[in-house]
Amino acid sequence: MAFEAILNEVDQLHSVSTRLEGLAEDHPPVLTELLSIAGNVRNVATVLEVLVATKLKGGDGDAVRRKPI
Repeated sequence: MAFEAILNEVDQLHSVSTRLEGLAEDHPPVLTELLSIAGNVRNVATVLEVLVATKLKGGDGDAVRRKPI
């Protein structure tokens, strides 16, 4: 279903954010910028996850449930 595809992208975005945080630790000259970008990516993932929970409903009318990351 569409919500599953979006939730897969949410997982990918969380992974990107984590990798950017790791890069930030290894590259002090751009630490602040990479951490900012990582935070923005994580925020986008959260917005997508909320979108799925509030707008895309399961067949029984309940919001799609998801285990925490």
